[in-house]
Amino acid sequence: MDPVRLHYDISGSDFTTAGEASGKIKKTLKSLGFSPAVVRNVTIAVYEAEINMVIHAGGGAIDADIFPDRIEVVLKDEGPGIQDIDLAMQEGWSTAPENVRQLGFGAGMGLPNIKKYSDDLQIESEVGRGTTIRITVQNK
Repeated sequence: MDPVRLHYDISGSDFTTAGEASGKIKKTLKSLGFSPAVVRNVTIAVYEAEINMVIHAGGGAIDADIFPDRIEVVLKDEGPGIQDIDLAMQEGWSTAPENVRQLGFGAGMGLPNIKKYSDDLQIESEVGRGTTIRITVQNK
């Protein structure tokens, strides 16, 4: 069976549209009959990654492949990259600027939450070239 494929371009620094892609993925998963737990896990993981793209990378692209047994999402940007992935995975660690923190973002929970709500998380990042995040959530 061919997957349902979704693609979204994400604008950078636009908090008015941040979260729209994860919302559309959520709606699609619900319409396809995925369980509330799977829908929640995918939505939270993608939302956190989407917000990180807006805050740190000037936008990017999200591609989701929805299979009956799993959802695979690839988020790719051409931002500054993550200098220390291990450090960035620590709860509370953040490089978000003060103006973003004043909006209620940048608490340093993005990557830890992506890991918590996904079954598999892969991060590839090169400083000065960008980041690719691969998230898989199994349909259990």
